[in-house]
Amino acid sequence: MSDASLPLMRRGLLKRAALALSLLAAAPLAAGPALAAPDPAATFVNDNIQKGLAILNDKSLSQAKKREEFEHFLLSLVDVRRIAVFTLGQYRRSASPADVDAFVAAFQNYAVAAYQSYFSKYSNQTLKVTGSTQRAPTDYIVTTQMIDPKDSSGRPPLEVDFRVRTDTGKPVLVDVAVAGVWLSLEQRDQFTAFLGQNNGNISALITHLSDLAQNLGK
Repeated sequence: MSDASLPLMRRGLLKRAALALSLLAAAPLAAGPALAAPDPAATFVNDNIQKGLAILNDKSLSQAKKREEFEHFLLSLVDVRRIAVFTLGQYRRSASPADVDAFVAAFQNYAVAAYQSYFSKYSNQTLKVTGSTQRAPTDYIVTTQMIDPKDSSGRPPLEVDFRVRTDTGKPVLVDVAVAGVWLSLEQRDQFTAFLGQNNGNISALITHLSDLAQNLGK
């Protein structure tokens, strides 16, 4: 299967994924309207913006060390397994535990490679928290706006929303929406389409993700 079989994964999806999560970990926090009652999800987003920025701006770190620390930091924020399993859609039910574990590992490597490939491009953006909505007792949507200080076009800021769950004992990021498009839903559509074209062969998807991660790391 060629890379052309998943054009959105290579272009729109990849850039959207990188933009969204690298913004959480890399963008400076702008002063925004105070939330009436800060919740754990909003605090989680605010705090981690600052932590990610500190890693990226640490001039004492080599580029390799900075990337290593950023990777560890990123993986501490995201429930990779939950997202990966969700993106398998209906194919999760027929997959063996070994296939699921292998896919989760490949998904993690692909995601980290994508975020590391793009995160530096957005380090000068400003992310302003504008609100937080509790959908359920352990399910929150934190809304933010991305502001480019160099943009004089007058266009409205790009909205980036973060879905945060607290049902594991600590806040974790489980999805990101850029301009209203939820990343995990788009990934699920792309992955299940690939599996549909390959007779549900998860090993084929694992190979494809591994190839993408390797190319991004070059």
